[in-house]
Amino acid sequence: MKLRSFLLTLLIAACCIPATAQMVVIRDQDKWDADSIRRDFDSRPFFGLYKDNYFTIGTTVAGKPTSDNSDVKFQVSIRQRLTKSTLPFNTYLYLFYSQKAMWNVFQESLPFYDLNFNPGLGLSKLIIVKGRLVGQLTLLLEHESNGRDKAADRSWNKLSISGAAYIDPLIMVHAKYWLALIDSQQNKDILKYSGIYQTGFQMKSPNGRWVFDVTLVKRQGWNFNFNTIVNVGYRLFKRDNQFLMLQWYNGYGECMLDYNKFHNRLRIGLLIRPTFFSDF
Repeated sequence: MKLRSFLLTLLIAACCIPATAQMVVIRDQDKWDADSIRRDFDSRPFFGLYKDNYFTIGTTVAGKPTSDNSDVKFQVSIRQRLTKSTLPFNTYLYLFYSQKAMWNVFQESLPFYDLNFNPGLGLSKLIIVKGRLVGQLTLLLEHESNGRDKAADRSWNKLSISGAAYIDPLIMVHAKYWLALIDSQQNKDILKYSGIYQTGFQMKSPNGRWVFDVTLVKRQGWNFNFNTIVNVGYRLFKRDNQFLMLQWYNGYGECMLDYNKFHNRLRIGLLIRPTFFSDF
């Protein structure tokens, strides 16, 4: 019960983090030079949202819904910038922490099925061309595990490089590639299921009411095999960063414990994300 209360408190706290805690579109960007954009970025709050924060409920698409294939899934993700963009090559350092939970609310005693912990350290650089912010490059060192032992133990570490290109204030294209160090004996084949790189895009409607994003995670191997995540969100109130979200997950690796089990799940719930774009 204490663990459940703690996790729900984290999610509620994420709802209270202002969207302006993230990097936003630079106003009148054509009049700014690179130093001005970096100063504007450095002046913003150090703490804020990182990846999408959400609370969803759903079930399988392919079969009959049961208490075993229907659940609640939620994620809390935050970031703390440690420096301004004053490190070599105008980079900045930050810490991040994401936590994802699979919660069997339709089973007796409401047990948590799996908890995934994802802390890490990032070194990032804004890409500025002719006074315009056009993208971002990031080097990441991250760990992900489920805190279990024996046969249920799942754990891996990744050294990743990621890039984001801001096509305009409404579209972002991204990619991420990683080298993995797999330290658990129970998931030595995780690259075959949870992938070796990912790519995707995020879009917003011109009025800011709709968001749409697709992420494709390439599984190891030469065949055309991807884990697919699709999110559609509708902003509930014009000035809030809260959305009614529909999420479709098709593939492997949705959680650490079931990394090698295929899921085809549709969920609906609440999404909280930054004003600009979420990390990925």
